[in-house]
Amino acid sequence: MFDNLTLYPSLPSARRQQIVRDVLSLALIAFFIWCGVKVHDVVAELSVIGTAVYDAGSNVQNSFDSVAGAVNGIPVVGGALADAFHNAGQGTGGNVAQSAQASVDAINKLATVLGVVTALLPISVLVVAALPRRIRGIREMTAANTMANLDLNDPERRRLLAMRAAFGLPFRELLPYTSDPFGDLAAGRYDALIAAALADVGLWPSTPTKPLS
Repeated sequence: MFDNLTLYPSLPSARRQQIVRDVLSLALIAFFIWCGVKVHDVVAELSVIGTAVYDAGSNVQNSFDSVAGAVNGIPVVGGALADAFHNAGQGTGGNVAQSAQASVDAINKLATVLGVVTALLPISVLVVAALPRRIRGIREMTAANTMANLDLNDPERRRLLAMRAAFGLPFRELLPYTSDPFGDLAAGRYDALIAAALADVGLWPSTPTKPLS
């Protein structure tokens, strides 16, 4: 199934161009991922404030709990005082710590969402714009490579391939190979047209033809 899979053109100039496009696409994807990570890190730094508030609230609660532990041994009123100090710690520092932790969690979630969106949105646009064209190119090159492995010395195959070039390719793509494609076709001069047809899908012509001056 993948015996004739062709990822890159055999024509040197077309191969270089495709490699440059692929490297550029990968570089852009890496850049967008880097931007997403940076956005995540910048937003996540806001959680430092919430962490500081959480630590302060925890310290207040721990102080009340320490006092509660100290007075718990006092006869008669020790238990009541301990409960009072414990409840006071929970009502002041404890609540502050819980609110701060909720804020830290929310900021971390926001950082993750913004980071993913920052990276994923442009990557999606790039993939949608480039991937279908790349897949079509691979299919065309694979099909053409399979065809090129056939006997192109067969007169009928040569004629059909020359006809495809003459009738299917824009004149600007034919001009480097021939200035009179229909004259060549009528006269049975197929080499230039076959070379143009193969070059159109990135295959190296078996009989190189010099561009017209």
